Formats: sequence, structure tokens, C-alpha cells
Amino acid sequence: MSPLSRDELAQVLAADIPVNSYVNLGIGMPTLVAKYLKPEQGVVLHSENGILGMTALPTGQTPDIDLINASREAITLTPGASIFDHVVSFSIMRGGHLDVTILGGFQVSADGDLANWDTGEPGAIPAVGGAMDLVAGAKRVFVMMQHVDRAGRSKLVKQCTYPLTGKGVVDRVYTDLAILDVKGDRFLVRGMIRGLTCEALQAVTDAPIEMAPDCRVIAI
Repeated sequence: MSPLSRDELAQVLAADIPVNSYVNLGIGMPTLVAKYLKPEQGVVLHSENGILGMTALPTGQTPDIDLINASREAITLTPGASIFDHVVSFSIMRGGHLDVTILGGFQVSADGDLANWDTGEPGAIPAVGGAMDLVAGAKRVFVMMQHVDRAGRSKLVKQCTYPLTGKGVVDRVYTDLAILDVKGDRFLVRGMIRGLTCEALQAVTDAPIEMAPDCRVIAI
């Protein structure tokens, strides 16, 4: 049994995005999703720094230093793309115009609270930034993260202990072990990696879990 790599997790998540969606990719791991979206999905990507209509920089293409996403990674524009200031970008984020936002996370609680900006460690980002606008304005919030932290502690918890980004905002969590929906007092497991049992998943999950009747094996 092998946990999903970051790229494998991004591939799984990309395949689950509904067609013709407007999607924000948050800072860090979520930007990998752009590499695995297929043109026929019709997904339009948004970046907080003021881009609508972009994709990952193709292998071998020379980057344009003026074209970067919110993670300061080189991107390329898709036909019909727009570039605009932060006023317009945050109007898109706050105005309910995004179908999905995909964010990283430090903790997600069983009732959908998200903590993704401060762990209290020295040198941590000093402010929540646009993440709070994204979780408040997007129609659906997906969180993409490792199932446990570096100390082996579950990142899916009964109650968040880190400062919140948003309360009751998360719809679904994608981890390197499973896909889980937020159900208020538990997580509903929609998929697990091959070889993982419900008992083994519960052992590394602080909050209660329940298996969905149609729980699938995550295949790449």
C-alpha cells in the first residue's frame, strides 16, 4: 500500500472537477491540478493575483516572467484569457462566480471548518490573505492535503486547533489516502487507495469516519 504522491493526488482531483467549471487554484499543492486538466473538460482556471484562463506551463516552453500564478509559478494563458487587477479578482472570488476553489490545509474538522494559514510556527505567513474570501465566495470548497502532518498527527480532526480560515466551509477533502465528504459530525469516505482498510484509515483520522455505500478504490 502506497500513499498517493502529490502529482497522483492532483490527477485524481482534476478528474473529479465538473465540466465547464470556473475553478480557483490556491497556493502550493493545488496548482499541480492544472497539469492534469483535459481540454475537453472546459475548465477555466482563476488565480488570485488576477488571471482568468490559464494552464500549467508546457514542458520545454520558455516561461514569460510576466505570467505567474498566485504561487509565483510560471503559467501560460489559454485562448480568451483575461488579466486584471486585484479589485476585479476579489470581486470574482467574493461574488459567487467560482464554482470550485481548491485549497491546501493544515486542519479540516468534521463540520467543515478549515485552518490553512497559521500553525504558530516562527516565520509563518502573518495573515490569512485571500483564502478567507475564497472559502466565503466559492460555491464548493475542496481541500487538498496530506492525511497526517510531519509528526504523524491527523489533519482531519474533531475540532481545529489552529486559527480558522473559514467556519463550516469545506465540502470535500482529498488526501494521499482517501477522498472524504464533510458530514457535520463525521467524514463520509468516498474513496480510498488500494489496500487500505476502513479500520486503518480510522486509526490515522482523529474525527469519526463512515464508509459510503459506493466507496471506490482510487485508481490512477
